[in-house]
Amino acid sequence: MSGKYPWPGKKTSALGAKTPASYNCMVQHSLRRLLLCLLFSGATLVSLISCSAPHPPDLAIIHVTVIDATGAPPQTDSTVVIVDSQISAVGPSSSLDIPRGTKTIDASGKFLLPGLADMHLHLTGAGEPGGSREFILPLLIANGITTVRDMGGSVVLLKQLRQEISSGDRIGPQIFFTGPFLDGDPPYFQPSIVVRNAQDAAAAVQQLKSDGVDFIKVQSRLQPAGYFAIAQASRRAAMRYVGHVPDSLSARAASEAGQASIEHLTGVLLACSTREDELRRRQLAAPPSAGSLNQSLQRLRFWQQDLLDSYSDQKATKLFQTFVANHTWQVPTFPLLIHLAYLTPETDLAHDPRLKYVPAGVRKNWDEGRRQNLVHQTEEEYEMRRKLVQRSLSVVKQMHLGGVSIMAGTDTTAPNVLPGFSLHEDLVDLVEAGLTPLAALQAATVKPAEFLGRTAEQGTIVPGKRADLILLNANPLHDIRNTQKIDAVIVNGKLLNRGDLDALLGQVARFAASH
Repeated sequence: MSGKYPWPGKKTSALGAKTPASYNCMVQHSLRRLLLCLLFSGATLVSLISCSAPHPPDLAIIHVTVIDATGAPPQTDSTVVIVDSQISAVGPSSSLDIPRGTKTIDASGKFLLPGLADMHLHLTGAGEPGGSREFILPLLIANGITTVRDMGGSVVLLKQLRQEISSGDRIGPQIFFTGPFLDGDPPYFQPSIVVRNAQDAAAAVQQLKSDGVDFIKVQSRLQPAGYFAIAQASRRAAMRYVGHVPDSLSARAASEAGQASIEHLTGVLLACSTREDELRRRQLAAPPSAGSLNQSLQRLRFWQQDLLDSYSDQKATKLFQTFVANHTWQVPTFPLLIHLAYLTPETDLAHDPRLKYVPAGVRKNWDEGRRQNLVHQTEEEYEMRRKLVQRSLSVVKQMHLGGVSIMAGTDTTAPNVLPGFSLHEDLVDLVEAGLTPLAALQAATVKPAEFLGRTAEQGTIVPGKRADLILLNANPLHDIRNTQKIDAVIVNGKLLNRGDLDALLGQVARFAASH
């Protein structure tokens, strides 16, 4: 997967997609303005975001159907009791005792799930925490996302956001993060640390470990020497590294070196090709800027067609067996692939009403990017993009059936990827790929808990676990789109009912309209 072409997950400038210069610069300037205006206006989310009470009141959700994400059948007419931000009891409503003074919610006809996790997003693209606080975090919470893995950003700002949330000063998801990218020279995005050799790798990994990151993030321009040095340095530091498969390497080599998760299917389709080495050489030899635009688009389309034509089920099976043996997880990020990398007129969000939640300055940049991405394309290019989406879906199905662990993720806030809402789109895409609704839910609940090493704390509805929950008005096992029918969200024991969530969304919409 080359960072020079819009392969799955690539954020390139060739066809108007997300670029390190235009996108990051725009977001930085737009959301700085948002923060300054907010400070001067004094606008706050006092009732929904400020949480001064040390502990929420005890709560019991009664007569609810519990889908606990363990794989057990739904538990009808159940009661879930929450005490001191933890699930204290789960059982039949007919027999479970509720402590005196507990607030109760009659959830007859409703369905209770664990809080969702978005395992690939970016919270600090604005360069300031203000945009995250007033735009991204509220949309995540309104969509029932209670855990996130930030895959590249400012350590200082991420720590600041995490501290505000963990201290109870702000309602938000748990944040796990990588900090700056480790990339080749020059890097694609900022913040990045250039790694060329073992000395660079050792220094970068040690610094990031000292900074308190949860993972090391590798990027596409790393050369083999730098990449394998990072793998070695991460092992010595007892740190897991995650991210892109570099353009210069095979996904098999990345898995065998110990990469813990692969994002956006980078390198996966190429590693399933019988012509892998040849296609990689062509990929690296001819940047899309070479020749005219028409020549570039034609060269890209021929490369993609050769990639699809040379796909080998036998080679794919062996690759996926390697992933299973090495515990190499996958985060496909279908919203990014469909709405950016493989954008077509029918997947364009230009008239999506949810854009009212995106700040006007950010939305303007997204609009221009979509226009550039679509204006020079022909129906041949669109058809190729549709084929690549379908192949990506089929590959995820093959991986799932082969036992590869898959997690939900979006790449928020890449252009056209709506914070919060896009995770529900990813669940729909995972089901379209061939996962059952339960397996898709597990990709956003228990699977992330397993990857994070937190199965004792979260991911299922079991006594003793953190009270991060979503109450739905319809059964997601019958239709995965029902995860979008949210009646209430409970975040670390704090209840936000539908009225609270609507007020939160209204605040974001007003903020977005004025910035």
